[in-house]
Amino acid sequence: MRRPAWIQPWMAPEDLQTWVTEAQTRDELQKRLAIWLTHSGPFTAHHVATLLGISTPTVWQWVGQYNRLGPSGLNRVGRGGRRWAYLTPDQEVAFLGMLRQRAQLGDILTTQRIHDELCAVTGKKVSRTYVFNLLNRHHWEKSSPDQAKTGRTGHREFQSIPRAPLGRVSLSA
Repeated sequence: MRRPAWIQPWMAPEDLQTWVTEAQTRDELQKRLAIWLTHSGPFTAHHVATLLGISTPTVWQWVGQYNRLGPSGLNRVGRGGRRWAYLTPDQEVAFLGMLRQRAQLGDILTTQRIHDELCAVTGKKVSRTYVFNLLNRHHWEKSSPDQAKTGRTGHREFQSIPRAPLGRVSLSA
């Protein structure tokens, strides 16, 4: 059986008990109880985890944070958020705003062109998936430019080509 964790003596046992009772939220209380039970028991991390209804690695993590940084070590903020983004959300909006202006002027934006410009803006090679996720994140939809603004008529000419009727095709002529 593993021996109980050792708690760094950042405060006296009486102060530690007072510190536990001054917890404001349930999360604070749970973290502080894990430290207090580990110190006063001494209970193993598995036993503390069972008493508090949390995982054993969580108890070890909290004990390690407390031992390294003291009571303030348990107040750290979680790791959530976009840590590996190429652009901040504001930079993404500015980049897409520039593209939107160009599209309104009639420029045809393909994913390849957006990809190339995104690589130039970030200074890194980004994947095509990143381009699609960026466009999806900002609710972009596929659309064709207004031919009256662009002066291009190829699209309308293509649409006006008569198509062969569906059915059997005869190979004899």
